[in-house]
Amino acid sequence: MHEQARVALVTGASRGLGAAIARRLGADGWTVAVNYRSDAAGAAEVASEIRAAGGRAEAFPADVTDETAAAGLVAEVARTLGPVEALVLNATGPQPELGVEELTWQAQLDQLTFFVKSPTLLVQACLPAMRERGRGRVIQIGSDVVDRCLPRTSAYTAAKAAQHAMTRCWARELGPYGITVNVVAPGWVPVERHAGLEVDDYVADVPVGRIGTPRDVAAAVAFLASDEAAYVTGQRFTVNGGHTPSPA
Repeated sequence: MHEQARVALVTGASRGLGAAIARRLGADGWTVAVNYRSDAAGAAEVASEIRAAGGRAEAFPADVTDETAAAGLVAEVARTLGPVEALVLNATGPQPELGVEELTWQAQLDQLTFFVKSPTLLVQACLPAMRERGRGRVIQIGSDVVDRCLPRTSAYTAAKAAQHAMTRCWARELGPYGITVNVVAPGWVPVERHAGLEVDDYVADVPVGRIGTPRDVAAAVAFLASDEAAYVTGQRFTVNGGHTPSPA
């Protein structure tokens, strides 16, 4: 089973974008490792939904910002389901808005931990099996905030920009091994934590005339994970309906 399974590991997949990505990859025939840190019930529900639809999935707890836990997660997924072939780096933490006068180095580190440290740990853990098999997909979930550079988001924006730069470097390094590395950069896509927020002002600046959905993001991830995207690497796919902020 392990030799035949095409395994996708989606981090932070108990809800929101991660859950939608996990469901879509399961529907596309991937065996899905649904990672979570604290929401065991949510991850179990996502895995159950994938199985109910005819797919294969299991939930795996791990704090992917911890060196030992990240390596242990990849090893446990390989032992249970098979080697990871598609790694979707979606896990995130709190994103407080901080003005320059409030910014601390710890606030910067908190964002770098999720968007630089954690991806590095997980890619390192997955690399040996990907190289041995001669194929692999690394897909980072970024943000279009790198282009928008909103006030009070400098820590988050800087970390997301670093994530994009790492992607381009890794794409060049890992291409010879058949491993592609790309970023999917959503605009504002409301999920559970955005419940109750107004979207009208944002939608007014979206050319396609609607707010984005987790399924929109999942579709981009599914393409980049597919065989059809074997010649696509080092790219950032912005999924925001063409959104641009209103002129000041």
